[in-house]
Amino acid sequence: MTVETNAFRDFKNGRQFCCHAGVALFSYESSSSIRSKSRVSNRADKSIKALLHMAALSVATRRKNGELHEYYLRKVAEGKNKMLVFNAIKIKLVLRMFAGINFNVFYDKNYVFEFA
Repeated sequence: MTVETNAFRDFKNGRQFCCHAGVALFSYESSSSIRSKSRVSNRADKSIKALLHMAALSVATRRKNGELHEYYLRKVAEGKNKMLVFNAIKIKLVLRMFAGINFNVFYDKNYVFEFA
């Protein structure tokens, strides 16, 4: 990720990187009607998308005591499509990665944002 993002200088935030990696959802609609379901862009960096998919697969199915595993099980129990949940986990991983880099801190599960 460091090489792909040029040490996190090419993208201003995680959402831009999600678009580049092809995990951000785009809706296809006109002013009054919805034409189809939301989809990910086909113009994506497939190698980064594959790496993110393997990471999401790992944290969702192999780590039995992680919070993303609990998230995966909860959403699948709600009846969500498994690939949709994997895509949401990919986005969560990217946003956590960018938050850690931008604020120069390690990930803290119990972090509370305090206004200055």
